[in-house]
Amino acid sequence: MSILVLLALLLSGCGINNIPTYDEQVKSAWAQVENQYQRRADLVPNLVETVKGFARQERETLTAVIEARAKATSIQVDETILDSPQRLQQFQQAQGELSSALSRLMAVSERYPELKSNQNFLALQSQLEGTENRIAVARRDFIQAVQRYNTEIRTFPGRLWHSFLYSDMELRANFEATAPNAGEAPEVEF
Repeated sequence: MSILVLLALLLSGCGINNIPTYDEQVKSAWAQVENQYQRRADLVPNLVETVKGFARQERETLTAVIEARAKATSIQVDETILDSPQRLQQFQQAQGELSSALSRLMAVSERYPELKSNQNFLALQSQLEGTENRIAVARRDFIQAVQRYNTEIRTFPGRLWHSFLYSDMELRANFEATAPNAGEAPEVEF
């Protein structure tokens, strides 16, 4: 009996539970990324309706935002997406298209001074900017969780525990930029 207690104490302090713990952190971090994308998807219709009232002739931009939102929200997302790098990349690409369309929508506001002064628009724009920042933070946290999990699987003693107890748990794909030229600094001309 005392040998079992001693063995349990030794195993509990040697990292045997790190892999499933870190896996759950990856899932939790991804859920937060999804949460922030959902927040953005919920805000977009309100923003579009506000802009529509001021910019009837900007149908192309508004249509692009609506279509990008529909595409981004049509991808079935659950925790199994973490096991499919292709599905994860498709999801990221759809979200990137929505970000691009929203950027064009914000540029519309520069052409309509009365829109820029509208309180509803300003409130929605502020909410959207805050949401974009939250998305960036959630992505960062996800990247860190994946890094911790993948490092644990690939280093000692986690590598041993992985091969003996958790061999069914694969390395996780990390978040990748999907926007074209995302690694290049944008050019600003005045």
